[in-house]
Amino acid sequence: MIQHGKKLTEATRVAILVHGRGSTAHQILSLTDYLKLDDFAVLAPQAAGNTWYPYSFMAARQQNQPFLNQSLSQLHGVVQQAITQGKTSQQLYFFGFSQGACLVLEYTARHAAQYGGIAAFTGGLIGDKLDTNVYTGDFGQTPVLLAASHRDFHVPLARIEESEQILLSMNAKVHKIIAPDTDHTIREEEINWVNNHILA
Repeated sequence: MIQHGKKLTEATRVAILVHGRGSTAHQILSLTDYLKLDDFAVLAPQAAGNTWYPYSFMAARQQNQPFLNQSLSQLHGVVQQAITQGKTSQQLYFFGFSQGACLVLEYTARHAAQYGGIAAFTGGLIGDKLDTNVYTGDFGQTPVLLAASHRDFHVPLARIEESEQILLSMNAKVHKIIAPDTDHTIREEEINWVNNHILA
């Protein structure tokens, strides 16, 4: 894991940045050039082999085991590191892109609480079919961004909408940005929304 920005012991807010498949913790840290994270401690975990789980996020859950559970546990360890330094859930902010966005949504839905904010740049909840029995807690109106293109090669719009309904049922305050392009990327509009509505 890479630590960036303010020291965890000194920062009042913590950003957890989760990279996508084939990427690295170093690469996802480039988001700090665009997001207003100057007063944050930034934590960026690194996936073994640069992937959090081997198959599509919409494959049968068992196909991605034990890697999915290991990755969720790794992310939980990052959260616990912040908690042991006295941080509350409201001081934690999650950001993920692609496979990292899916992992962020899956983790926070399994451990729902009032977080500072969640931004899933092109991602959805994980599994061929979504098992709502594994999702617990109450988001307490945590602001959540779900953003993607209207026709992403990896993340179908239908799964984003299905994820949105589950998050809303868990008392999240969801904002969705669906771009008219087909690019697998993070867009300026998405960054601006996060800066103005989650990080302001």
